[in-house]
Amino acid sequence: MANHYWIMRTGSSMGEGYGPVVIAKKRMTLKSLRGKRVAHPGEYTTASLLLRLYADDVDLVSLPFDKIMEAVRNGDVDAGVIIHEGQITYEKEGFQKVVDFGELWEEETQLPLPLGLDVVRKDLGWKLAATISAKLRESIRYGYEHLDEATAYALQYGRGIGKELGEKFVKMYVSELTIDMGEKGIEAIELLYSRAADKMLIPNIPPIDIV
Repeated sequence: MANHYWIMRTGSSMGEGYGPVVIAKKRMTLKSLRGKRVAHPGEYTTASLLLRLYADDVDLVSLPFDKIMEAVRNGDVDAGVIIHEGQITYEKEGFQKVVDFGELWEEETQLPLPLGLDVVRKDLGWKLAATISAKLRESIRYGYEHLDEATAYALQYGRGIGKELGEKFVKMYVSELTIDMGEKGIEAIELLYSRAADKMLIPNIPPIDIV
């Protein structure tokens, strides 16, 4: 895929001290997950990659992200990696935090945790791709500078969360790094790929071409 797409400097989702959270019904540790059934939101998600980086010998169960809490609650799995709104609602739902991968990553690396990227096709050519990236950056900056209106619009698609939690979630993942990931963001992407390759979770470190 990296051979066909440039990564845009803008539009990324970077966790600064927070990220996907492993939850359970009772207190557990990363080590105690060994041999347990752990739900994750899909093989090609950062959440799944982090689980495989940090937790050895777990029985991976792939589920839609919005079904993971239910599976943990019903005992279908022993633990689950939650993303999106679940990261800020799991405590109210009565779950215990096993680990927040964003906290762990920041402690180890002092870098943000790359969770999502925006890309543009290379066959469009550099000039058009750079224009698309620049226009997207302008749009994100406008929303960032008009946060109340942008949040009100986004809450239409907030899957049932209220204004207070919606604003908290937006502020977690829309930051200056979303406008431009900068060298810190690029370094974080390189390190995540490097760690994944070292553990043979990906075949090699892909080219990181930024536009």
